[in-house]
Amino acid sequence: MNVFPGFILWLILLILCWPLALVALILYPFVWLILLPFRLVGITVDVVFSLLKAILFLPARLLRGPHTV
Repeated sequence: MNVFPGFILWLILLILCWPLALVALILYPFVWLILLPFRLVGITVDVVFSLLKAILFLPARLLRGPHTV
């Protein structure tokens, strides 16, 4: 559902300034490729923090007993 507002904004840009809209359409894949490593690093950092949280809270979960999940 996040695609539709972006598409509407691009259509408005196409109506107002079509050369800029075409440049944006051509440059979008290159910008996406440049930003891809930063997304991968963000996902990795999130997973590492989740793992650390699970390791730190493991003793408390074990002490609570088998009644809670």
